Amino acid sequence: MENTPISMRKHVTILGDTNVGKSTLFNSILGQDKSIVSEYRGTTTDPVIKAMELIPFGPIALIDTGGLDDVSQVGEERVKRALEIIDRTDLAIYATDIMSFDKKKYTEVVNRLNKKNIPHILVFTKCDKASKTLKKDLKDRYKKAVFTSKYDGDSITRLKNKMVEELKKMTSGEETLIGDLLPPNSTVIAVVSIDSGAPKGRLILPQVQFIRDCLDHGIKCLVTREDELKDAILELENVDLVVTDSQNFKKIDKLVPDNILLTSFSMLFARQKGNMDILLEGVEKVKSLPKNARVLIAEGCTHNTTHEDIGRVKIPKLLKKYTGVDIQFDFYGGHDFPEDISDYNMVIHCGGCMLNKKAVETRILKCISQDIPITNYGVLLAYLNGIIERSSRIFKI
Repeated sequence: MENTPISMRKHVTILGDTNVGKSTLFNSILGQDKSIVSEYRGTTTDPVIKAMELIPFGPIALIDTGGLDDVSQVGEERVKRALEIIDRTDLAIYATDIMSFDKKKYTEVVNRLNKKNIPHILVFTKCDKASKTLKKDLKDRYKKAVFTSKYDGDSITRLKNKMVEELKKMTSGEETLIGDLLPPNSTVIAVVSIDSGAPKGRLILPQVQFIRDCLDHGIKCLVTREDELKDAILELENVDLVVTDSQNFKKIDKLVPDNILLTSFSMLFARQKGNMDILLEGVEKVKSLPKNARVLIAEGCTHNTTHEDIGRVKIPKLLKKYTGVDIQFDFYGGHDFPEDISDYNMVIHCGGCMLNKKAVETRILKCISQDIPITNYGVLLAYLNGIIERSSRIFKI
């Protein structure tokens, strides 16, 4: 629990053409060699992600990418992967060699970033090679840019300070799962299922993050299985909220008195990382799914599928039974998500515990822009079990 997961860190991505010093910049910011540096073009292939502490801001994920102008044999795929990283980027660093700065290319990237509401920092690299006249000219034209050299530690410090400044601008309050929904000293029960899909000897990430969030906000949390839930409620003097896995909604709903709030881990994550109003609106479109509907199911992680898998087995089965229509399901895992979703009638997303907030927000905005309803595992299962009003009550207090 002591290490902040990548999904809960602001993502800072270094973009730019090949051989402009992106990896050198990446290593300099980290203060260690994590990306291979070479005089040859196209050394960085797949994006490199490294967790770091950016003082005094806090934990971030720093990402090095391949060149945007890579024309090698596999260059097109490298560029594609670099551009896909933008969808989960909170702050971009556009790195350019001061001796070969191309204003047109810079403008094209900035326009792409602006469309996704991603702020950026323009960084000129290899400034030790430039004349005073060139540096003065560029400083006059780009007053907010940062001028760096791998031989000048102070220039990297200035860049880090600029990163802190930009990241603080976008931090509007604390991102919490439960801390802003219940006051300190509240009591919650976390119902943890132990089935064939549960990892032996440990809890899954959403459960761990929820428990930690309770501890951070002075909220008492009792962890139990569904079989012990009824006794746990009777033994406690007061229970403010019960949180369960979405797939157990129907069973847990019958065990929890109506005066006690009930929701799911998935719905808590959906609220923290996305827009609950949009997801609640999207689930209402289930009843109007047409015959031969096409539905995209998106998961933020990749894992082995079992007969109890919620996204690939249970939800398709329940949705077909509820609607009575034939549905074609397409599945995407990890950071894969189609650019064009216009052929889909609905998108159903997981809780997103393995994705950062920007990635989830980008997917929601993509659905909105293409007029495709989107909802969430927890929201959908609550809807299908007839308890959507009860399970979302906690978010309307």
